[in-house]
Amino acid sequence: MGGGTGAPHPAAELAPVPAPEERELEAALRPKNLDDFVGQERVRKQLSLVLAASRIRGRSADHVLMSGPPGLGKTTLAMIIAAEMNAPLRISSGPAIQHAGDLAAILSSLSEGEVLFLDEIHRMSRPAEEMLYMAMEDFRVDIIVGKGAGATAIPLELPPFTLVGATTRAGLLPGPLRDRFGFTGHLEFYSVAEIELVLRRSAGMLELKLTSAGFAEIAGRSRGTPRIANRLLRRVRDWALVHGMETIDARTASAALDMYEVDVRGLDRLDRSVLMALVSKFNGGPVGLSTLAIAVGEEPETVETVAEPFLVREGLLGRTPRGRIAMPAAWEHLGLKMPGNAVAAAMLPFNDEEYEERDR
Repeated sequence: MGGGTGAPHPAAELAPVPAPEERELEAALRPKNLDDFVGQERVRKQLSLVLAASRIRGRSADHVLMSGPPGLGKTTLAMIIAAEMNAPLRISSGPAIQHAGDLAAILSSLSEGEVLFLDEIHRMSRPAEEMLYMAMEDFRVDIIVGKGAGATAIPLELPPFTLVGATTRAGLLPGPLRDRFGFTGHLEFYSVAEIELVLRRSAGMLELKLTSAGFAEIAGRSRGTPRIANRLLRRVRDWALVHGMETIDARTASAALDMYEVDVRGLDRLDRSVLMALVSKFNGGPVGLSTLAIAVGEEPETVETVAEPFLVREGLLGRTPRGRIAMPAAWEHLGLKMPGNAVAAAMLPFNDEEYEERDR
């Protein structure tokens, strides 16, 4: 989740490469079973039924595909699946599997009933993908020995296992791979009320005292994402500790998050820089992605993958066939008056396909 050439934006400051104790803390905050998992009610109920039926049959659970934006609980659900099935868990990722041999080595070492979690499964290489088809369906892989005309395929039987795939871009998965998953769940962004429940659970585990208004303040700035909510909670905890606050109320939470440049709608420095550049330098657009990225000192990929999804979801930024535009809500959020020509730009037709005019 390219890097910019300017100062690091708060998403990076709030989510650095975690130290060992930070990773341990994140792991401790993860729910261990479906009963403790907050939110995603529909997916949780469906998954509970799939796992219960598998336990009754005494067989490995069907392969599971989890899709949705980052930070909503795909990895946590994979861990819960392994725990609910009382099975060991093996974790890898699509980018780490660039050759069929990489996947063969993982599959051949699995034990019966083991859960294999592949994060960002859409980023696997094509040869590995094709090997996975047979492994998922027939629990068998063909190991190629030799080269050229003398090459032979040696079938290798695999013990029954459960594959849990996670992807942030389900549309990039080929149909044959999607069809081999017995259960597919799409995770949605959390409501503010659900985020508050996540925060209350985490605060209890961290032994923090927060008022209801304190929980609401953090939840409102968490972008509907539990991972962000827990990180903001830890940063507020640090601020309160340094300032000698025993109880975190709305004012304390607001002061802490303001210091970390997370505003009342959850926008961070990069988000606001994109909007400000759009309205102040380009009069609300339309403007190409590359030009906009240069204006804020970031790589186009950073603007497109880190800032844009949230800004579009909040109705602050629009993607049109001619480029990005600032929506009326963006001008309002920045406390600026929307000029007449920007209103005309906001009326341009939208197109969320990969149309992007990239400046060369």
